Amino acid sequence: MKEFKVNGNSVILALFTDVSNSRELLDSIQEGTLEPEVALLNASLIPDVFPVLAAAYKALMAKSRNSLTTRTLHTELVYNYSGSKHITESLRRYGISDKTTYILAARFDAFHDEMKDVEKLIKGKEVDLGELEARSNQALIQKQYKISNQELAISSLSDAITCRIAVRDAL
Repeated sequence: MKEFKVNGNSVILALFTDVSNSRELLDSIQEGTLEPEVALLNASLIPDVFPVLAAAYKALMAKSRNSLTTRTLHTELVYNYSGSKHITESLRRYGISDKTTYILAARFDAFHDEMKDVEKLIKGKEVDLGELEARSNQALIQKQYKISNQELAISSLSDAITCRIAVRDAL
């Protein structure tokens, strides 16, 4: 678990493997009963924390302008992580599914006790965030974001994703 400062707010990220209760987590998200509120992302599509922090920044900016595209700040983070403007597709692809076993949890402005509640909520093993790159599915990431090998010759996967997150609304 690690805390980052983004636009004056804190974002705490925790990475979990071998998650066994993704179906019930997904049901709670869809019913709007997930407590505490937390963004749950498919970690196999995340090569580094930087694109997640860029998505968090966009979510915080949308909230400050009262212009969230989704219902909650945490859902907005998942939506902003995608390169698509299609909300349902973004949440389906980059959020968790009922079979997801590798999850990145993100919580805005959480106290230590609230993050302990997140740890209890997710039935899995917490691992270091440094494992993201080694465990990410680079071929799937390239496919989802339409990143060519030519682009990767001059840029990193993380930078390519971050660029897509940054410019999505301008396209």
